[in-house]
Amino acid sequence: MASLNEKIVSLKKERKAVILAHNYCLPEVQDIADHVGDSLGLSLIASESDADIIVFCGVTFMAESAKILNPKKKVIAPEPYATCPMASMCTAEQIIDARKCYRGASVVGYVNSSASSKAEMDVCCTSSNAVGVVSSLKEKDIIFVPDMNLGAYVASQVPSKNMILWSGYCPIHQAITEQNISDLKEKYPNASVVAHPECRKDVLDMADMICSTEKMFNYVKTSDSKEFIMATEIGMRHRLSKECPDKKFYFIDHALCSVMKMTSLSSVVRALENIGPEVILDEDTMRRAEGPLRKMIEMK
Repeated sequence: MASLNEKIVSLKKERKAVILAHNYCLPEVQDIADHVGDSLGLSLIASESDADIIVFCGVTFMAESAKILNPKKKVIAPEPYATCPMASMCTAEQIIDARKCYRGASVVGYVNSSASSKAEMDVCCTSSNAVGVVSSLKEKDIIFVPDMNLGAYVASQVPSKNMILWSGYCPIHQAITEQNISDLKEKYPNASVVAHPECRKDVLDMADMICSTEKMFNYVKTSDSKEFIMATEIGMRHRLSKECPDKKFYFIDHALCSVMKMTSLSSVVRALENIGPEVILDEDTMRRAEGPLRKMIEMK
């Protein structure tokens, strides 16, 4: 009987599919993927691919973004109920109501949001370009959704703006505490602290580097440090260890996103066999969400 990996390789060729996996996915899913990275980078890779089918291993907002940027391609989400908790903390209706309360404000939305929410934003941003996006806007008042921690970090970097922060957050990064970092720092005193801006301010204040997942790879590769305390989701350990085998990485054990781990080799096989579940978005939502996404890409 063929292994799951062999089945995936065979089906991928038969379906003319490309498999994309986020940095937080299970190690075995990352290993079978054609490309591993962050959600935006993977969507851009998909748009340049000649594949007929995009299999997006991650959470649903990522597959939606891939569909919006690649409307003529079939996008498959192996686990259609793998919904990002943070993305669920801000709805399109709530953004519409917020605009009524803060008339004239610009709405900047983290890419970690649903397609319907993106359709109500002025511009999207990633964790790597959020400061640049906010700085570029002429409006002083900025409604920043849905991540209050990333929004607070941006506010600290762009004091000229009046940042109106949402109350959303990533439960995984929110649960990383100052004490967690202190405990690891005591154990590994020579380790550099690298933190994702989705973390709380007290954690960011302890970091030697604050950056997105993709920039973390660049940082650790070029850093003189040989040890790193990583304040982000534990799935990063697999790729970091593969790409930097001469360095050591220490994670907070509870920083694990079970939703990101829902996609398995079995669900990828089923997705390729059934050519589904397919991401289906209505044309109006796709049209209105594409604008904020394209603006984000232009500023990347």
